[in-house]
Amino acid sequence: MKRLILTLAALAALTLPARAEIAIQNVTSPGGITAWLVEENALPFTSLEIRFRGGTSLDRPGKRGSVNLMMGLIEEGAGDLDAQGFAEAREALAASYGFDAGVDTVSISAQFLTENRDAAVALLHSALTEPRFDEDAIERVRGQVLSHLASRATDPNSIAGDAWNAAAYGNHPYGSFDGGTEETVSALTRADIQQAFVDAIALDRIFVGAVGDISAQELGVLLDQLFEGLPATGAAVPERVAFGLPGGVSVVPFDTPQSVARFGHVGLPRDHPDFFPAYILNEVMGGLGSNGRLMDEVREKRGLTYGISTYLYPADLSESLIGFFSSQNGVMAEAIDVVRNEWSDMATNGLTQDELTAAKTYMTGSYPLRFDGNANIANIMVAMQMEGLPIDYIASRNDKINAVTLEDANRVAATLFQPDKLHFVVVGQPDGVTSN
Repeated sequence: MKRLILTLAALAALTLPARAEIAIQNVTSPGGITAWLVEENALPFTSLEIRFRGGTSLDRPGKRGSVNLMMGLIEEGAGDLDAQGFAEAREALAASYGFDAGVDTVSISAQFLTENRDAAVALLHSALTEPRFDEDAIERVRGQVLSHLASRATDPNSIAGDAWNAAAYGNHPYGSFDGGTEETVSALTRADIQQAFVDAIALDRIFVGAVGDISAQELGVLLDQLFEGLPATGAAVPERVAFGLPGGVSVVPFDTPQSVARFGHVGLPRDHPDFFPAYILNEVMGGLGSNGRLMDEVREKRGLTYGISTYLYPADLSESLIGFFSSQNGVMAEAIDVVRNEWSDMATNGLTQDELTAAKTYMTGSYPLRFDGNANIANIMVAMQMEGLPIDYIASRNDKINAVTLEDANRVAATLFQPDKLHFVVVGQPDGVTSN
């Protein structure tokens, strides 16, 4: 049976072709729960994506890592089934469940055969309403988390990310690693985990996407069955936090021949009217596959890194424009100077028409490739809902890209790229680079 579900999962990736013409239905269950659906009956298989807004930012004071640990425990037994019994029941149904925690959401992914739909939904319902949180399971998963934390302590990229977040966001939940620390995770009790579950899993923050062999009417019934018994409300989401890291350099000493750098400054929220020009500008600077400006200047022309990229990060509670690269200690200072120069040039001179045209071609041409499977489409639909995008966004997105003019892009470049506020967090032993 396990082989069957893996085969169907592979075939499901071929169910919907790589295209952006996808018919989305807005479904409301009899009980009032909403979801977006793409009905596709080529295979007797459905992918379901569920997200609850709030995520690890809901960790209570002194309980950092509780939501992350809780999500790792949901399928470790539910109702009358212990961890082994739950796993055996899932395997018998050829169902697949995934549970994950992020800074702004906790997510649940499910895939199941049409013939086993009712039983697969019932099993998932038990995990969402009757998680056992058995002590032996808690200790087993806690051990896995602690092992991951120990590994992160010697990973330069993790160290850079933690230092960046702490400096940018301080005591806000964004300011610390959401998996917690050895101290906080070791101290978490079963009651803390139960509280994290109540805080994070509630009807007032739920978003659902479904793709596959299921009708709108069937999905409505499924939603009410799946979420029956969930509390109406969860914990309050924290307040927004301003990006608080000024321009400059922070060096975190670490014994390694190659330093790691994270750099950037404040960005734009997703609903900002200039988001699409900013999106294009970021692609030209640090995207476009291997053809962005920074890849050309830092890697191709000077050989200072194997790779460098930037991205707009419009999180729920703050927004930033961030980049990453690593360089040998002896050339890190030069690489930082090149990045600063490119940042200044973009702010002062903006794009060329050729760059804008190339970016549009790349971005519109690669967009349909994202829709390469039921699970991916379900993920995209949930993200669209959470970002407040219209249901026809997939069809109109490329038009919005193509509508950006050179004047639009260069007007936004002058304010988006702020060389005086550009900050670098460098982990390593970089020659000629000091904190200021």
